[in-house]
Amino acid sequence: MGWLAGHLADLAGWAVDALTHDSFDLAPQGVQHAVPAPPRSCQELLERFDKNVSSARSALASASDAGLRANWSLLRNGAPLFSMPRLDVLRRFILNHTIHHRAQLGVYLRLNDIPVPALYGPSADEGVM
Repeated sequence: MGWLAGHLADLAGWAVDALTHDSFDLAPQGVQHAVPAPPRSCQELLERFDKNVSSARSALASASDAGLRANWSLLRNGAPLFSMPRLDVLRRFILNHTIHHRAQLGVYLRLNDIPVPALYGPSADEGVM
């Protein structure tokens, strides 16, 4: 659950990479990137999330329409896995990915008897209906 929460905190930072670089290589020269360590505390998790969201907002505010239409590629050892316009990367690869993992985290919270916070309005655990 800690790794998943950390992954969610990191996802907003992916927007910065997608908006400021033409590609991202998962395994440059055949060497896989290290998986980020899970946060050691809630405070570290929140700081990571806030930093990444702030950076993503700044990168998005600086993006031009032409830049958003330009292609971005995900690579592995220099070979393209896919290419698509940056705007699609933001929607499909970052926003949809975030929504998916946020729902997973909600299930894990529920299974561990931890109240689920509001996502798209009040949750049943908040007692507001």
